[in-house]
Amino acid sequence: MSEVYATRRSRLRERCQASGSATALISRPANVRYLAGAAPQNAVLLLGRTEDLLVCSGPTDGRPTEGRLDEALRTHTLSGPGGDTAVAAADLAASRGAESLAVEERHLTVARHRAIRSVVPRLRLADLGAGVEQLRVVKDEEEISCLRIGAEIADQALGELLESILVGRTERHLALELERRLVDHGADGPAFPTAVATGPHSGRRAHRPTDRRVEEGDFLSVCLGATYRGYRCEIGRTFVIGTSPADWQIELYDLVFAAQRAGRESLAPGAACRDVDRAARQVLDSAGHHAALPSLTGHGVGLEIDEDPQLAPAAMGKLDACVPVTVEPGVHLPGRGGVRIDDTLVVRPEADGGPELLTITTKELLAL
Repeated sequence: MSEVYATRRSRLRERCQASGSATALISRPANVRYLAGAAPQNAVLLLGRTEDLLVCSGPTDGRPTEGRLDEALRTHTLSGPGGDTAVAAADLAASRGAESLAVEERHLTVARHRAIRSVVPRLRLADLGAGVEQLRVVKDEEEISCLRIGAEIADQALGELLESILVGRTERHLALELERRLVDHGADGPAFPTAVATGPHSGRRAHRPTDRRVEEGDFLSVCLGATYRGYRCEIGRTFVIGTSPADWQIELYDLVFAAQRAGRESLAPGAACRDVDRAARQVLDSAGHHAALPSLTGHGVGLEIDEDPQLAPAAMGKLDACVPVTVEPGVHLPGRGGVRIDDTLVVRPEADGGPELLTITTKELLAL
C-alpha cells in the first residue's frame, strides 16, 4: 500500500506545482487519511518538494487511529503539549525554503489561518480548494473492495433485523440494534447515524429515530451504512408492517421504485450528473410529487459518506468509471409517511456489465 499512497501524494504534488505552489498543507482528516493511510488526531500532512511529512501533536504508537500509517512516510511529533500542528507544519515549510504554501482554506479556521500568518508572515498562502477531494472521486479496486465488504455487512445486519419481531419496538431501539449488528459483523461502526422511521415519519431523509413504536400497517423506512477500513456505504429500504400493504402504499412504492431504477440505469461513464438526477426526478415529478422531492437524488461515497459527485439538478460534471455513488430517491407525504429506496453502486462501462450494485437486499415491498 505504501506505493499507492506515494502515488496519490505525487499526483497532488503535480497539481500544486502546476498552480504555482511547491508545498501544500493537508489538514482535513479524510484527506490526510487518503494520502497517508491514517489520520491520527490533530495530525496534518506537509507535502514538500521532494519529501512529505506527517506532523502530529503526540506519539502515534498505541493511540486509537483509524487505518495504518504509510511506513515510508516520515513523522514529526511536536515536543510540547498544546501546539498547533498546522502552524508547526507551515513553520517547517518556511524553514525548508518554501515561498508559497497551498492550504485547505475551507477546512482551516480563521484563528488557525491567522496563527499561520503571524508565525510565517512571508510565506504566501494559496487555496488548495478541493484538490484532494477531486483525486478521491475515482476509486481504485482496493477502495471498491472495502465498500463492497461494507455493503455486505449492512445487507447482513438489515436482513437479520427483518427476521425479528418489529411491532411494538421503538425507532430508537431498532436503530441501536442495527448499529450493534453492524459492529458484530465486522464493521468499524456505522457510516452515519442510522435512520429508522415509522408511520408518518417514514420516507424522511436523515430522520432522527424517536420513541414512536412500530404499529400494524405502518410503512417502515430504514437507512443505514457500514464503515469498513474507513470506507462508508449506504443502503435504504422501505417495508410495510404486519399486514398486506394498502393500495396507496403500493402505488407510492412502485413509483419510487421506478424512479430509483431509472436513476440506476442511467449510471454510465460519461453520463452527466444532472442527467442521472433528472432521470429519477422526472418519474416522481410527472406523478405530481414535485414539492415532496429531496434536493438531490444521490451522491458519492468513500472515506466520507457524502462526497463528490453530487447527483442534483444543478450539478456540474460527468461520471467516470469506478466512481461509487448512491441513488436514493424518495417521497414523504406529510401526516401519512413515505418511501425511500437507496442503493450504493459503482459506475462501470457497459462492456463490464454496467453499474455494479453493492447493496443487494431485496427491493420487493415486503410485509413484515
